[in-house]
Amino acid sequence: MKKIFYSLLIVALLGTLGACNQQKTKTKNSMNKAINPANMDPNVKPGDNFYVYVNGGWMKTHPIPPEYSSYGAFTELYENNQKELKNLIDEISKKTDAKPGSVDQKIRDFFNSGMDTAQIDELGIKAIEPELKAINSIKSKKGVQMEIAELHTQGVHPLFYFYAGADEKNSSMEIANLYQGGLGLPDVDYYLKNDPTSKKIRKAYVAYITKMFELAGDKKAKAEKEAQEVMNLETRLAKISFTRLQRRTPEKNYNKMPVSELQKLSPSINWKGYFSNIGLKNPGEINVAQLPFFEKVSPLMKNLPLSQWKAYLKWTLLNDAAPFLSKPFELAHFDFYGKTLSGQQKMRPRWKRVLGATSSSLGEALGKLYVEKYFPPEAKKRMVKLVGNLRTAFGERIKKLDWMGEATKKKALEKLEAITVKVGYPDKWRDYSGLKVVPDNYFQNIMNASKFSFEYNLNKVGKPVDKSEWGMTPQTVNAYYNPSNNEIVFPAGILQPPFFDKDADDAVNYGAIGVVIGHEMTHGFDDQGRKYDKNGNMNDWWTPEDVKRFKEKTAKLAEQYDHFTILDSLHVNGQLTMGENIADLGGLNISHDALKMALKGKHPKPIDGFTADQRYFLSYAQIWRQNIRPKELEKRLKTDVHSPAEARVDIPPFNINVFYKDFDVKPGQKLYIAPKDRVKIW
Repeated sequence: MKKIFYSLLIVALLGTLGACNQQKTKTKNSMNKAINPANMDPNVKPGDNFYVYVNGGWMKTHPIPPEYSSYGAFTELYENNQKELKNLIDEISKKTDAKPGSVDQKIRDFFNSGMDTAQIDELGIKAIEPELKAINSIKSKKGVQMEIAELHTQGVHPLFYFYAGADEKNSSMEIANLYQGGLGLPDVDYYLKNDPTSKKIRKAYVAYITKMFELAGDKKAKAEKEAQEVMNLETRLAKISFTRLQRRTPEKNYNKMPVSELQKLSPSINWKGYFSNIGLKNPGEINVAQLPFFEKVSPLMKNLPLSQWKAYLKWTLLNDAAPFLSKPFELAHFDFYGKTLSGQQKMRPRWKRVLGATSSSLGEALGKLYVEKYFPPEAKKRMVKLVGNLRTAFGERIKKLDWMGEATKKKALEKLEAITVKVGYPDKWRDYSGLKVVPDNYFQNIMNASKFSFEYNLNKVGKPVDKSEWGMTPQTVNAYYNPSNNEIVFPAGILQPPFFDKDADDAVNYGAIGVVIGHEMTHGFDDQGRKYDKNGNMNDWWTPEDVKRFKEKTAKLAEQYDHFTILDSLHVNGQLTMGENIADLGGLNISHDALKMALKGKHPKPIDGFTADQRYFLSYAQIWRQNIRPKELEKRLKTDVHSPAEARVDIPPFNINVFYKDFDVKPGQKLYIAPKDRVKIW
């Protein structure tokens, strides 16, 4: 919630992701081919299922490991990255002269404390006993509100989120933001829908809450009563929450007001007291993202019994702390969120879980070491050049648009030119000197890191936005567009094969990382990003006629995704995934133009029988290869603003005319789209 990012993908279960070692020597066997024919399924026609045609061989030979709910190109990079990061920590741990308070000491002690399962299991529930006692001693609604504020400072988020972020209509300044929250299930639909799956998950969720209360020392009858109270309260919160689709409309989520106006909107909560308790005595104007939520939370605070609020706070603390407590808590948490919701068969190894927490808590400290060892300077140079080519190609496409007027084109080109590009790692590294890490208490280190992060974010309120700051660590396999900064950001972690291969031909790189670049650029002009101007301010800079034509085109694209069937009967939500779908289609078109510019009319010889054009589309399709468990796929269809991998491969190329010639796609084949129905936006 700290910033609004429109990213290339979401990999919810892995935490921080990373990349493989560039320094390994490559051999010339088929396993290292940028496009490996063995990964394909030639028995499938491209026009019937391009996704399986490109990835079918790989899918057959790469079953999902038990510890994952999905496994694909991103996961492969994650696996390699974990080994590289672990090697760095092992090297640090061997140092006997790490000074107290140094980065080496903090990384070493954080990781080692997480690996000390004997100490963690011995401590058990005692790790959170002080906070549990504080909750149990609450005697009034005022006490409930004070505890909510206290938990927020510890990185636990009952009821709602607080964070500092750029003012969306004055993007140079940071302001306080309030955002709906408080739910333990992934989406409001899980609470409100009555389909068999939702009912089954709700029942399992209540059983999980009961189990956690019992582990905390409650008798079964009391635990069951508390669990039902929690479920009832969270269901009430779900009923007043915006849906994910509603949250995609920036204007609905921008409601700036002083504390006095917020107090009138939500009178049963002492907002001045809340801000004072979190350490922000003068918050200034606040953006209240979802007005109905904060208005309707007020009567809940007033009318629901104190015992219900206390059970809810206790549950929120237990649920957030569980992955870092003793084994019974960790297993119970995994059984619900891993097995029941995502279909995972077993936990990731302990060292990977602790490494994820270390990388999250000391992200840029570990990231600095990572790029020094594993990210070659030449990769950054080539990437910067690629971005320049994509920007030029996008500009030419904007100039030639037949549906956009000249006035809007002029401003679109200005915005494109103003996009800031960040590659690899930040120019200014974060200072962790204020974070205390001890050698013998994992949960205390987690708490210290959470408080450190909260205070870091809190201190931004009322200050100018630091445009040099990154929203992802260098070791992350992802990329993002930040509309308030009008910037595209590519961490070092994604600049590895199959996304970026410094030894591959241009067609492969433009089909993979080139499309990623174009994808992120297009986010500045999708149904959300287009509402921000070149300076990152929410501003309606389009003519009404251009908006009308844009919406007509995006409606056709949404319809294509709405009709895409997954798991026999489930469908993609074309409106929820609209921004990512526009970015995929735009990125694929823009990067193809950039490839043509790079080739300068030359026609490279085919490789393994595939032309440069074919290798471009093959490269795009293979970055989305994956196997995914049905439970995880069903969850993502409800919660993910990105379309499933198969849809990302089997829809965008079929809107591009040249693709039909490249792969001999003909009418009558399953994915064929008639010329009049093909969508071209950017």
